[in-house]
Amino acid sequence: MSLMFDAFWRAVAYCVHPRVIGLSILPLVLMVVLSFGLGYFFWEPAVAGVTAWFEAFELVQAFLAWLDRVGMGTLRTVFAPLVVLVLATPAIVVLCLLLVSLFMTPAMVDLVARRRFGTLERRHGGSMVASVLWSTGSTLLALVALVLSVPAWFIPPLVLILPPLIWGWLTYRVFTYDALSEHATPEERRTLMRRHRSSLLAMGVLSGYVGAAPSLLWASGAMFIALAPLLVPIAIWIYTLVFAFASLWFAHYCLAALERLRQEPLMVPVEVVDPPAPPAVEAAPAQLPPPL
Repeated sequence: MSLMFDAFWRAVAYCVHPRVIGLSILPLVLMVVLSFGLGYFFWEPAVAGVTAWFEAFELVQAFLAWLDRVGMGTLRTVFAPLVVLVLATPAIVVLCLLLVSLFMTPAMVDLVARRRFGTLERRHGGSMVASVLWSTGSTLLALVALVLSVPAWFIPPLVLILPPLIWGWLTYRVFTYDALSEHATPEERRTLMRRHRSSLLAMGVLSGYVGAAPSLLWASGAMFIALAPLLVPIAIWIYTLVFAFASLWFAHYCLAALERLRQEPLMVPVEVVDPPAPPAVEAAPAQLPPPL
């Protein structure tokens, strides 16, 4: 636990490093351009499609009619845009995480290693291709889990539990691999992930909860839907900073754990050999008395 808190405060201090701030610009610019491009071409068709989908369900229409009766009919106009934003949020989160992993994590791990772990040997147990395949496979599993968990989101407590847990698991998988790929061998990486699984998963879940904070804007009222063109870039910026911090947190934790692992004494098995049996002593032949 002390290792986790030590890595936490070091990651907070590194977040204000000029190199880290500079590295965060590229993923932010890419995500803002991509989100506005997709919004320009697909926003209105998506809202129209969700509205048509709602009209086919009597339960949704009954809910909207109830809003009209209680004097909240203005929410009818923002209901479909709200759903589109909520459904787009997982894609934004995943893309931010992958862009940070691709463009920021290798440079930040190198920064942490040079400033704090200069004597730690780099054994090159991973590669860029392996990192991309690992991240892609983990992302697909997380998206499948996310889609399967959508019906449970309508149960109020679970909507605040399941998505951050899924993001946390994905964050733990992606950033642990990236933090160790340059320095650890595959066997060392598997050993550390097995020994520190609970701490690493807790770090990922905490990062997932912090990263879920921008999503609360969409559930706060119609005003935030109207300000979506302004708030979406802010949300993307927050996602980028959260994942940059998480990457630094995992880098400090994993490299420190790897250093401790290599300082452990090697347990060389010693084969115990039974001592050889003493040679058998032959009895001397009996001497006959001399003749008289």
